[in-house]
Amino acid sequence: MLPSADKSISHRAVMLASLAEGESRIHNFLEGEDCLATMRAFSQMGIGIERTAPGELLVCGKGLGGLVQPEKELYLANSGTTMRLMLGILAGQPFIATLTGDESLSRRPMKRVTDPLRKMGAKIQGPEDANFPPLTIRGGKLKGIQFSSEVASAQVKSAVLLAGLFAKGPTQVKEPLPSRDHTERMMELFGANFRKEGKVSVVQRTEKLTPREIRIPGDISSAAFFIVAACLVPDSEVVIKEVGLNPTRTGILDVLKEMGASIALENVREEWEPVGDLRVRSSNLQAVKLTKEKIPSLIDELPVLMVACALARGKSEIRGAEELRVKESDRIRAMCENLGRLGAEAEELPDGCVIRGKEGFRGGKVSSFGDHRVAMSMAVAGLRSEDGAEIAESDCVNISYPSFFKDLESL
Repeated sequence: MLPSADKSISHRAVMLASLAEGESRIHNFLEGEDCLATMRAFSQMGIGIERTAPGELLVCGKGLGGLVQPEKELYLANSGTTMRLMLGILAGQPFIATLTGDESLSRRPMKRVTDPLRKMGAKIQGPEDANFPPLTIRGGKLKGIQFSSEVASAQVKSAVLLAGLFAKGPTQVKEPLPSRDHTERMMELFGANFRKEGKVSVVQRTEKLTPREIRIPGDISSAAFFIVAACLVPDSEVVIKEVGLNPTRTGILDVLKEMGASIALENVREEWEPVGDLRVRSSNLQAVKLTKEKIPSLIDELPVLMVACALARGKSEIRGAEELRVKESDRIRAMCENLGRLGAEAEELPDGCVIRGKEGFRGGKVSSFGDHRVAMSMAVAGLRSEDGAEIAESDCVNISYPSFFKDLESL
C-alpha cells in the first residue's frame, strides 16, 4: 500500500516554491484540508498555483519579495503548521496581514512563535499578547537573533528560520532536543543561505531561491496507523511503500522494534529526503517506557502508539509529552478517555500517561474530539475490539488523510 503524502513536507514545498523565482513542480502533494489551507493563503497573496493532476502542482513563485498584501483575512482552518510558519514568512513582508482559523486553531498557543518574531522586528497583535489567533502581523525590516527555543518544536524553529531569510545579520536557532528538519533540508534544496553549525541552525539574508521539481515521500505519521495495525492484528503482513525515513521522524519505528515489532526496511534510498519501504508483520508487543528525549521524533505518532501500549504485555509509561496537550485536541486526555471507554487501563499524567496492557478491547462509542490523529488511532483500536469502535466526528481525518478509511478497508 501507499500511505498519504507527507503533510509537513507538503506545507513547506508550497511555501518555499512560492518564495522562489520561477516555476516549481511538486509531485505527490497531500490534498488534505491543512495543506489546501496553505495553498489558498499563498494564492491570496498573488502566487499562481495550478493543480495539473491529482497530487501534482505547478507553483509560479515570485521571489522572496514577490508576495502582495491579501485583500482579506487569511483563513487557515485547522492548520497550526500553516499559521506558525506563515508568521515567519510574513514577518519579512512590507505589508499587514491577519491570520485566523477555526475554533480548534484559535485555542492553540502562538506566543512561542510571536515572541521571537517580535524580537526580530515584526509587529504582531492578537488576544493575550499575541498568544492566540486571530493575529495581525505587520512585517518589515528584520534583524537576526540568537534564539534558544524552550520547546523542541519544528514549527517554532521553522518560523524563526523562515524569518531569517529576510533579516539583516545571521539568525541562529538552537533547540533543547532535535525536532524534524524538513525546513532545513528544503532551504538547502532551494538554495537559501543556510548552514548547520553542530546543533545550531544558521540562516542569513537570502537574495534568491531557485525553483525546483520535487517529489514528496509518503508520510510516516500516516503510515504509523497501518504499522501499528499490522503489528496488532493476528496473521498480518503489510508492505508500506515510498515512506519518508527522515531520521528525525523515525522514532516510532525504533520504539515499536524495542517493543518487539517485526518491521523490516526495504529498498531504502537517499533522495533529497531518505525514502524506503516497510514490511510489517503481526507481533507480540512488550511494554515500553518513553522519556522526553524520544518524544520529538514521534510526537505525532504518540496517539496510535498509546493504542499499541494498551495491547502490549506489561505496564507502559510515556513522560515528557506535555506538548500533546496543545495539539488539535488535548491528545493525552482524549486518548486516555477513549481507551478507557474501550475497557483499557490508561492513567493520565500531566506530561503523559501510564497504560497497563490487556489482551483486547471490549469496544464501544468513542470521540475523535475533532482531532484527525485521535480518530485514526481509535480506528486502529477498533480492529482489536470485540464489538468495534464507533467513532464520532470521524470526518476530521480529512485534515491529513482523506483516503484513510478507504485505505484501511482495502487491507
